[in-house]
Amino acid sequence: MSPVLLAQRNRVPLINGTTPDGRKRFTLQGHMQPRATAENDLGPAESALTLRNLTLVLQPSAAQQTALEDLLARQQNPSSPDYRRWLTPEEYADRFGFSTADLARITTWLQAQGLTVTSTARGRNAISLSGPVRQVERVFQTEIHRYRVNGELHFANSTEPSLPAALSGMVMAVHGLHDFNPKTRAVKYSPAWTSGVTGNHFLVPDDIAAIYNVKPLYNTGVDGTGQKIAIVGQTRINLSDIQQFRSAYNLPASDPQLVLVPGLPDPGFTTGDLDEASLDIEWSGAVAPKAGIIYVYSADVTDALFYVIDNNLAPVVSMSYGLCEAAIGTADLTTLRQYAKRGNLQGITWLAASGDNGGADCFGDTSGLGPTLAVDAPASLPEVTGVGGTEFNEGSGTFWNTTNSSNSASAVGYIPEMVWNDSVAGTPAAGGGGASAYFPKPDWQTGPGVPNDSARDVPDISFAASADHDGYLFFSGGSRGAVGGTSVSTPVFAGMMALLNQYQVANGFQTAAGLGNINPQLYSMAQTVPGAFHDVTVGDNIVTPCAPQVRNCTALPVGSKAGPGYDTASGLGSANAFNLVTGWNLRGTTKAAVSLSVTSSVVSISQLGSALLTVMVSAGTGAVPTGIITWSLAGTKLGSASLAGAAGKAMAVFTVEGAALPAGDLLVSAVYSGDTTFAAAAGTVSLTVLPSTPLTITGATNAASFRQVYAPGMILAIFGTGLAGTTRSTPFVPLPVQLSGVTVTLGGYLCPLYFISPGQLNIQVPYPVPTGAAVLKVSYNGQSATSNVTVTSTAPGIFTDPATGAVVPVSTAKRGDIVTLYITGEGAVTPAPVTGATPTTAAIPRPVQSVGLTVGGAAAGISFVGIPSWAIGVTQINYTVPITAPLGKQQVVVTIGGVATAPATLTVQ
Repeated sequence: MSPVLLAQRNRVPLINGTTPDGRKRFTLQGHMQPRATAENDLGPAESALTLRNLTLVLQPSAAQQTALEDLLARQQNPSSPDYRRWLTPEEYADRFGFSTADLARITTWLQAQGLTVTSTARGRNAISLSGPVRQVERVFQTEIHRYRVNGELHFANSTEPSLPAALSGMVMAVHGLHDFNPKTRAVKYSPAWTSGVTGNHFLVPDDIAAIYNVKPLYNTGVDGTGQKIAIVGQTRINLSDIQQFRSAYNLPASDPQLVLVPGLPDPGFTTGDLDEASLDIEWSGAVAPKAGIIYVYSADVTDALFYVIDNNLAPVVSMSYGLCEAAIGTADLTTLRQYAKRGNLQGITWLAASGDNGGADCFGDTSGLGPTLAVDAPASLPEVTGVGGTEFNEGSGTFWNTTNSSNSASAVGYIPEMVWNDSVAGTPAAGGGGASAYFPKPDWQTGPGVPNDSARDVPDISFAASADHDGYLFFSGGSRGAVGGTSVSTPVFAGMMALLNQYQVANGFQTAAGLGNINPQLYSMAQTVPGAFHDVTVGDNIVTPCAPQVRNCTALPVGSKAGPGYDTASGLGSANAFNLVTGWNLRGTTKAAVSLSVTSSVVSISQLGSALLTVMVSAGTGAVPTGIITWSLAGTKLGSASLAGAAGKAMAVFTVEGAALPAGDLLVSAVYSGDTTFAAAAGTVSLTVLPSTPLTITGATNAASFRQVYAPGMILAIFGTGLAGTTRSTPFVPLPVQLSGVTVTLGGYLCPLYFISPGQLNIQVPYPVPTGAAVLKVSYNGQSATSNVTVTSTAPGIFTDPATGAVVPVSTAKRGDIVTLYITGEGAVTPAPVTGATPTTAAIPRPVQSVGLTVGGAAAGISFVGIPSWAIGVTQINYTVPITAPLGKQQVVVTIGGVATAPATLTVQ
């Protein structure tokens, strides 16, 4: 077992012996809420506003983070003494939290700034705050504005917050600067539901027990006794609804424990959230009827989740809230993942709904990205199990009894399934799934059907979710209804996880409940215990979404099809609960131990160099270890290789490039997978990565004209040294604002990245950037550089062939021909697209200011001008070569709002 830290190093420097020096500041990146845009800005928030649920999320040191990642791996390794040895919140605090002295120093500083410290986390990794809006603005040096989005009034920070430089590297995020909270995952009511008899079937607890083979577990006493499930929400509930549900289906009486997060205001009863909370509590308890349900709530469901994890309230937490990744923001995503890792260390299994908008999860999230591929977070976090949706596919089979039982059930047994998709054009209603745009593929996500896309794929598992075929019955607001969506499939699986915890403890496989991150075991069992899953191979989650205000929807299909094995429409399929629970057997098979050593060819490298890492695995017998070695850094996979050798020893080598590593003193981990004879093992090697050339900005120009002019929405080329550690183009849309550690801001706004390299970056200027003087800032690898620029309303440039200066794609044309060219720097367009994304409306975005074009001095007619559906920051112009244009090589000039481009050339024939 790894030693516990006996004393933590104090990290916070002092001024006057007490508090951090607040005179020098650093900016916390990634806090700009994507939905708080300039067009929705109503100006500064009223002074009477008090922010009551602020959380300063603290960041472990680099050494702590490395140790944390290593412990997560050991907890999943059957040969490790730390296997399934979960931490208490206090153990987490002592190993990965801040020292009590540092916590006191930061708390004292916050109080001295006029903020109220309402609590500190048991894990010593967060401080909860409240304060008047003007005081919050002063402390974090930002402005809090009001925004109106889809008719709803919100508040959010309008600029990135900052903190004293003394706290740099110690604060991960400031949570609660906005109130764009996660949403319920689109509860779907069956239109066929009435209080009388219909032609539809409706699901009750005993139906799910029969369909997913839960009944044999009940028959052996596995019913949730002694287990706890935490449900998180953001509303009060009516206990009478829960009582009525349990009475109607003959479940044992059991009221949930209600916990309002201490120190936070009571949200009261909120429409929509009430239905979500009711069905989550009712259906998790329906599958695990004797488990204790703890309902934790606050105005922001994220605060409820943090409270569950910080206080280790239950080994299973079910969350039917989320947003598409692009609508969350990088700071919140990073915070969610750190809490997910902490939960896993404490043995908590976090289940989250994958969303109800098929492959287009951003639909309805007011992100402006509705018709694009996207997945839901937190389901997309590698440390969270994403639960998708299926629907029944009976065909001509007989799967229902003609009469109901005394518990109102009629299902005979398992019913074949296909992917849930009840969508109509413009209105998605399908299980969420696809590839994450933010999280790389974890090592454990392998097996038949898993895409080779280098991305975390979701969902992991799915269950019935159609409200139409067939809806789950539930009680809310004093009445009964039918409901569907991944909001229901998630608590159903949470109930199964409570049964699994009970089985593991009852049969001696574990001494206490807790499974941590179950995903590695799920994917392993899909290959070794195929009877644990029902492979869903029929259907798709393809949808054709459009924004609600768009008529005659013509969006392109978005999503994927089911197939054998894993797929991003249904994950691994649904579960046979009895086979899954009884086949889990966490003890594994006893295997022979091996010794593992890791060496590096060099002690240090530059970011332009490389190192050869060698792993030697030795056995005590003549048998040769086989299997895979995986190298990683702080949980991020660097590479893998197969072992080879003879006479009881095997070796694997890997070349790690300095460009793929951050600068500093690093600890690279090597994990041996084990084989049928030998147990898994792990080791580390130290490697110092020296910074490459200093980061400098030598120039910034329009990417088409290479003039030093700048306008909102434009593609901007930045030149310099040390701008990035690698050369990489963005592989997905929407464009990320962080790529391989590189971020760029202009006027305080994060800029989407097209391309990065050590000498050049291509970015998009955010549309909300105001005209006038602005600071361009590039940050990478702990370094940053700035340049002062002046943003104007238009700064057009024509894309040309760099060698000839000729217009592209058509450089030669006859008089009267209609030809095309492309420009960037046209400034504001309408309707305004989301920065970094392709247009999401049927209306084509066109420049706000007037457009003109001449060929050889002769005015040309323009038949089309606008941003194509595939483009970001590029405007297409179709023009007619004037009949009066001179022959030969002529200058082509475009003017936007009276501002002319540098001339390009067109040969007129």
